[in-house]
Amino acid sequence: MAQFDVFNGDADGLCALHQLRLANPVKSELITGVKRDVGLLRCVSDGKKAKQEDIVCVLDISLDQNRQSLLHLLDRGIKVLWFDHHFAGDIPDHPNLEAHINTAPDVCTSLLVSHYLQDKYLPWAVVAAFGDNLHDAANHAATVLHLEQSQLQQLCQLGDCLNYNGYGITVDDLYFHPSDLYRRMEPFSDPFAFIKEEDAFQVLRKGMDDDRCRVMETAPEFEDASTALFLLPDEAWARRVSGVFSNELARRYPTRAHAVAMQLSDGENRGTYRISVRAPLVLKEGADELCRQFPTGGGRKAAAGINALPQKDLDAFMSRFRATFST
Repeated sequence: MAQFDVFNGDADGLCALHQLRLANPVKSELITGVKRDVGLLRCVSDGKKAKQEDIVCVLDISLDQNRQSLLHLLDRGIKVLWFDHHFAGDIPDHPNLEAHINTAPDVCTSLLVSHYLQDKYLPWAVVAAFGDNLHDAANHAATVLHLEQSQLQQLCQLGDCLNYNGYGITVDDLYFHPSDLYRRMEPFSDPFAFIKEEDAFQVLRKGMDDDRCRVMETAPEFEDASTALFLLPDEAWARRVSGVFSNELARRYPTRAHAVAMQLSDGENRGTYRISVRAPLVLKEGADELCRQFPTGGGRKAAAGINALPQKDLDAFMSRFRATFST
């Protein structure tokens, strides 16, 4: 019997898997990638890589985006354990599927896993919630930990760093492949020990600080009281920092929605726009519904995106963006 762990390469996916494997250490094959690689389950289902009696654990990727791959696995007798907070659509009623899915705007996958484990590794869930820009949820969850403000700030910075590492068009944009970063996290049950002892944290913190300094000079392409659009250059530093930048804009202007876009210049999606959307923090909804109106769009209520928006559709996107979040 083989175990496959399929997880999003951002802070939430990393911390969700880390909690599960701290509680239940097993040898598994890791399936992950950049944050926007949301069709990861095909890597297990295609070619019948997983066989009957195998177990697949899926963390922080949309069931709706992986529906056909999931059905193929279930029909072959493969058991699937699924934790997620993205739009799922209809959840199959199947004896081989155990699904823990909650799309509430103040929930992340790692908080779902923490609840499943009776909060045994709660500090890692707090890290993930901060990384997913769910600061209120992170602070609320951390109440029982009785941490000092300086400790909360450390967990917040770690969450931002782990999330920062997940953004890029390909893994070549990242400082660490997410599977390698998970292996560096694996020995640490305490995130404060990881911060103190693991060099990866310092590498990511410096990279994030450098990229943030560059992106903060970017002026909006468009802005009004309700919405703002920023265009970033298609360069590695901008691709890495786009998520952190989007989250920071949302916190800085909590009553405004934000779209951060870059026109891709290489690869099969050349000429299209990669777009990140953040709903106003005072609202925390609407981003996923907006992005799902376009092919390659998806996400969650407060934060969503479009992987490859054709250039001809940018005006249509902007019109719907402004209509969705107008005051």
